[in-house]
Amino acid sequence: MVRCPTCHKLVPYSSSNPFRPFCSERCKLIDLGAWASDERSVPGDSVTEEDAYMLDGQDVPRR
Repeated sequence: MVRCPTCHKLVPYSSSNPFRPFCSERCKLIDLGAWASDERSVPGDSVTEEDAYMLDGQDVPRR
């Protein structure tokens, strides 16, 4: 048993629960919405403008 990350209800963590680790589709979508609206994020260093260009495979514009 694990706790649903959204509502904290105890739910089985098994293949019989198609929404695992969530208890329901509703809780799964609430969590997705939190990530999409930047309420949640993975900690790390900020990406500089130069880094963003390099990730896109573009040349860095010269000023």
